[in-house]
Amino acid sequence: MTAAQNARESSTPSVASAHDKILIIDFGSQVTQLIARRVREDGVYCEIVPFNKADAAFKEMKPKAVILSGGPASVLDDNAPAAPMSILTAGVPVLGICYGEQTMAQQLGGTVEAGHHREFGRATIEVTDDCALFEGVWQKGGRYDVWMSHGDRVTKLPNGFRGVAKAAGSPISVIADDKRKFYAMQFHPEVVHTVDGAKLLRNFVRKIAGLSGDWTMRAFREEEIQKIRAQVGKGRVICGLSGGVDSAVAAVLIHEAIGDQLTCVFVDHGLMRLNEAETVVDLFRHHYNIPLVHVDASKQFLGELEGVTDPEKKRKTIGRLFIEVFEEEARKIGGADFLAQGTLYPDVIESVSFTGGPSVTIKSHHNVGGLPERMNMKLVEPLRELFKDEVRKLGRELGLPEIFVGRHPFPGPGLAIRCPGDITRDKLEILRQADAVYIDQIRKAGLYDEIWQAFAVLLPVKTVGVMGDGRTYDYVVGLRAVTSTDGMTADFYQFDMKFLGETATRIINEVKGVNRVVYDVTSKPPGTIEWE
Repeated sequence: MTAAQNARESSTPSVASAHDKILIIDFGSQVTQLIARRVREDGVYCEIVPFNKADAAFKEMKPKAVILSGGPASVLDDNAPAAPMSILTAGVPVLGICYGEQTMAQQLGGTVEAGHHREFGRATIEVTDDCALFEGVWQKGGRYDVWMSHGDRVTKLPNGFRGVAKAAGSPISVIADDKRKFYAMQFHPEVVHTVDGAKLLRNFVRKIAGLSGDWTMRAFREEEIQKIRAQVGKGRVICGLSGGVDSAVAAVLIHEAIGDQLTCVFVDHGLMRLNEAETVVDLFRHHYNIPLVHVDASKQFLGELEGVTDPEKKRKTIGRLFIEVFEEEARKIGGADFLAQGTLYPDVIESVSFTGGPSVTIKSHHNVGGLPERMNMKLVEPLRELFKDEVRKLGRELGLPEIFVGRHPFPGPGLAIRCPGDITRDKLEILRQADAVYIDQIRKAGLYDEIWQAFAVLLPVKTVGVMGDGRTYDYVVGLRAVTSTDGMTADFYQFDMKFLGETATRIINEVKGVNRVVYDVTSKPPGTIEWE
């Protein structure tokens, strides 16, 4: 077992042990995380586990209810994923979604068939009978918009169930066994395209399962502080600050728990946005009075990146250099027993996925967790149970200024991956200035909080222009802005043309070296959010 695995195995039990909990069994749906987000938004703690680890997780977690997710498989396949029968006989309420409905029906004696009408995308559902799931939300005889994604369908109900809603492609679309508190639906209530989907989930969580919704960021803060103190004792902790919200929130929470036992290390690799290093250093040294080592390693990073154009090599070079600089600074302060990092719950979910995570590396991720085993530190990961939006809520609970809490995500490799091709100090300066103008325009228009992420890209191409009756031959700046819930998928933000025209004019007039501006209208997929 590696040092990193040892560190992860040594982490203490879930902070949510004192709260009502829901177990979400994952059958591989792309939107399983959205189920967890909806449940947590209602103040109830939940965890996602793959179906093949669900039995052990159920016994350890002792949840008050279970949700079965959707998935890409067919229950008619050989060795199809299934829910542990021990859970279906445990006497707790269960909600099945899409594949979850099909496997529940089949495992309890019903019939699922393929070869019928397939439903993908928007559909209309008709409520045919009253049901606790619909109480106060949908009425008998009503027709409602939902989001479907299935090829199989339930054709015969298990004993004890009744059909309570139907759709064109799935005549048995919602099923209910009120006595056992088993409910299931063919559509996806977790996605925004299903009208009132969140309310249906709330009915299951609150009314059917009877959970109180006592999991708040205030409770998390207090419990996590005790957990950090118990884990660290009198040991020393170092935390690598990146300038992003995750590491900032982790650092402030840990400092609240153990005070000066924490030292933060901020490595400025010369690839930050305009005035970003100064902002980070000022916040932690003066506002929070947290011990901070500020390392200007820009000469070292930019020197080794000179002439490097391959994006993967850029990322790996930056990751290696960060490790080397961080390790050197850790030695200077006398080392530490623990390394803090801002691991979030989506990272944890992916690490235990029964599919083993993505089969192809789209791009490497810069992460302090890659520190060499010779550093021999255990991990402190206070945010590993939280989604990104929950981290922001915790940051506000801790009193972090909005400039940190509400800021858009920023990649670890920084501007290196927003400057395709070779990297130079001059090009980085052009990019910083253009990005600053763009973000300023977004803020002045009151759009910053509507957008998940926005940034400028300096393209590795020059074009001819005319400025002041003279010919120019300067760079092109690409603008990118997307909306998203978790960064897994994203749509380009639809600015009006007046905004884009005014922003382009400002960039061309105020940033020397740019004579053309373009806007990226690619969604994810097929593109990624970042360009490299």
